[in-house]
Amino acid sequence: MVTKLKYGNTNTFYIRGTAANLLVDTDYAGTLPAFYRAIKENNIKICDIDYVLATHYHPDHIGLVSELMKHGVKLLLMDIQCPYVHFADAIFSKDKRLHYEPIDSCKAIIIPVEESRDFLQKMGISGEIIVTDSHSEDSVSLILDSGECFVGDLEPIEYIEAYEHNEKLVNDWKLVMNCCPQIINYAHANKKIL
Repeated sequence: MVTKLKYGNTNTFYIRGTAANLLVDTDYAGTLPAFYRAIKENNIKICDIDYVLATHYHPDHIGLVSELMKHGVKLLLMDIQCPYVHFADAIFSKDKRLHYEPIDSCKAIIIPVEESRDFLQKMGISGEIIVTDSHSEDSVSLILDSGECFVGDLEPIEYIEAYEHNEKLVNDWKLVMNCCPQIINYAHANKKIL
């Protein structure tokens, strides 16, 4: 079961597995009170969130990861994302009002992308995480076997023709479409039903 949480500018998704639950993306630092309201409205408690996965490490996707980790949520970090975990630190440090604490990647659970299906299966979630790096080198998408996809900031497929030298975007969409998606969930747009 998937619950969309909208409490800022970035769509966050809560996925219930049979053994563990996963949060996909968070919003910007400083949105924790709004996040608490959103989960309460959806009858979700912090203790119901076992893992958090960022589709990529831009500030509007990881602002609450450190806060969630303090509450026992485990960061699921894909191996290709490791060099980018602290990408947003300098951005957040410019605004002292945010009280942002950098992510402690030593406490993350790092898994190779190729092993994502097995890891998700242990959570009771059928699907896989694939690299879709046309937006940023650390971008990944979560593809559920049910046909529901979470693509972060991947440019919509209908925009492909608008870009020159768009080979990476074309390749990303080929990967996604090979998984027979039925619903595409974007981080900053409404879902698209195919």
